[in-house]
Amino acid sequence: MTHDVNDDGGDPDGDDERTATDHPTADPQPGVPRLGRDERPAAFLPRYDEPGGAVDPAAGPEPTASDRPAATDGGAVDGGSDVDERDPATAPAAEPADPVDAFPAGELDLRAGADSCYKCTACDTSCPVAEVDDEFPGPKFQGPEQWRLKRKDDADVDGSITDCSNCMRCDSACPSSVPLSQMHNEARGEYVSERMQKLSVEYVRNRLLSNYETVARVASRVPRLANFVLGLGVTKWMNERVLGITAEREFPEFATETFREWWAERGGATVSNPDERVAYFHGCYSNYNTPEVGRAMVRVFESFGYEVLVPEQRCSGTPMFANGMLGDARRAAETNVESLVAAIGEGADVVASCTSCSLSLRQEYPELFDLHGIEDLSDDTYEALEYLRIHEDLSGALADAAVEPTDLAYHAPCHARNQGLDRQAVETLSDLEGVTIEDVGDSCSGISGTYGWKTEKYDTSMEIGADMFEHMAAAEGEVGMTECPTCAMQMEHGTGYEIRHPLQVLEEALVE
Repeated sequence: MTHDVNDDGGDPDGDDERTATDHPTADPQPGVPRLGRDERPAAFLPRYDEPGGAVDPAAGPEPTASDRPAATDGGAVDGGSDVDERDPATAPAAEPADPVDAFPAGELDLRAGADSCYKCTACDTSCPVAEVDDEFPGPKFQGPEQWRLKRKDDADVDGSITDCSNCMRCDSACPSSVPLSQMHNEARGEYVSERMQKLSVEYVRNRLLSNYETVARVASRVPRLANFVLGLGVTKWMNERVLGITAEREFPEFATETFREWWAERGGATVSNPDERVAYFHGCYSNYNTPEVGRAMVRVFESFGYEVLVPEQRCSGTPMFANGMLGDARRAAETNVESLVAAIGEGADVVASCTSCSLSLRQEYPELFDLHGIEDLSDDTYEALEYLRIHEDLSGALADAAVEPTDLAYHAPCHARNQGLDRQAVETLSDLEGVTIEDVGDSCSGISGTYGWKTEKYDTSMEIGADMFEHMAAAEGEVGMTECPTCAMQMEHGTGYEIRHPLQVLEEALVE
């Protein structure tokens, strides 16, 4: 069910007296049968307005076995009474139970997800941050446990929510389909809205990183000057000292011609079947920093006869979700949904070249926002290579193609894995003549968008990425490949390798 998050980024008040400082793995109701919600009698539903749950603490301890009346050989209870309490006809009438209102109206949309968690900790063991940071409580606490704690006025969101990188590997790991990342996004939004000081360095830095599109739009007007200034050691030093943006990374260069500038000059090509249309969601990075990826996408799809549309669009919202800037994300989503749904109405499917962008449009938008047409957008959005594998004989087209001999070390982004797309590049390109491709493992790259750009997160980011760097170094190839632009940054940063997008390999193979 859609749960619309407002600009304030939080849920209404609930009624759980525990706080976020309680032990993350403490069982809130020891001894209560773990029945499904529909199976539970009212007496077994927890009462969150009482410290002891459904049991009244004033009633004292439960009777032990020695306190209970003994049973006779015939099975009757010898309790000193002529009344058989097991017989409904003679048993005294029970006191009517007070109605149980575990959560206020309107707060049940995530209750089913929270109840589905049976504390197997699969999410915790899959979390790359928890693996390297012993103090991080993990996605189980940040998700269903903290969601329950937040049902009470005086329970604040725990500050460790800002240590979550939003890689969303916990979603893939959970056997019960608990909406962990949705819970994390909502908690992060509430923390930023209610607890983070708006004049703090952390807030200003996170707001700046979240709105990279705005920074890039300004810098792309004077790209050579921007690249020169951002590359200076003194600029990096000041960014780190003043804003908390790490000086260890090289800022990505801005292209001298953005993708949209190229598109405005070139326009769409005449194609064989204009009834086959795709609306290209290029995202920020392919527009301002790597327009070669956007150009490759257009040319590859046109080679299959598709008419390519490039609708008005804003950032997908991925960095905004990761930094708890849900008001900014909603404003961007309103533009994107209106524009892309209009393209769908014209017969187009939406195609993204970045796996984080496709994940935002598919999953995070309908989870967090209640906007007209949002479900249609979710249903009709694809990642570019995924779309061609579904709708075209891509293997057949590549059978007669060839490229210059290249050994590729491929990294599957976490957000590709979340969509079930982590093997598609290897499966598609491994039979292409001239290509040798090696998957460098299941590990997270560690950068997680803006996460690895923060001074206090840089070491964690590099420690998470160590496995990937090691596997890349052991691979035959010295050219990396991935669909995610920030994973590409991390791969290049840790190895010095050139990094390519699968669409660029397809362009070389299929476009004359």
